[in-house]
Amino acid sequence: MSETVLVVAAHPDDEALGCGGTIARHTAIGDQVHVLFLADGEAAREKADISYRRDAANRSADALGISERIFLDWPDNKLDSVPLLDVVQSLEPHINRLNPSIIYTHFSGDLNIDHRITAQAVMTACRPQPGSLPALKRILSFEVLSSTEWSMNETFVPNYWIDISDTLEKKISSIAPYDSEMRDYPHTRSYHNIRQLAGLRGASVGVEYAEAFMLLRAVEKAV
Repeated sequence: MSETVLVVAAHPDDEALGCGGTIARHTAIGDQVHVLFLADGEAAREKADISYRRDAANRSADALGISERIFLDWPDNKLDSVPLLDVVQSLEPHINRLNPSIIYTHFSGDLNIDHRITAQAVMTACRPQPGSLPALKRILSFEVLSSTEWSMNETFVPNYWIDISDTLEKKISSIAPYDSEMRDYPHTRSYHNIRQLAGLRGASVGVEYAEAFMLLRAVEKAV
């Protein structure tokens, strides 16, 4: 049976960096993957080009076979200026409509403030109330290079790995539309380092390449 998967990302490019290989696995087996972006990733810049970033997001989603792209357009790198309740209430209708079985989102300890608030908003919107989100089985947080490993107070300690040996190249292809966000090695957010991290995560569990996650909630549903 196919799954409905929701990726909630702060900015376009976080979804590809954090779980692009995993998304490609889901779509390859017929799962429906939807991605929701809270902020545009551009507005805080001196020379913002929001239309470029949205086009890049759509091209990246096409490369991964993502079904739906949702843009909420909250202020970039200023989610801490918005009441958390407002952010949560903007998420809830989409989460309730999709009723996903799996959600991927940010690590709550990331350096980037938008990442941290996205993680908090997701967990708040998905609070386990009786009868809510009946299909939801797992919530996992991913790591994003140049934010997760730069965390000042928390350490990302993975406890869930997904083999992306067959989909790493799809992940790289999905990052290509965001090429302006990439940097030359040895910057942590470089193509070379994406491969190195996938190799490290894979070797940690005995496969060639993997993406690592922290499992935030897992529920075995009654049949």
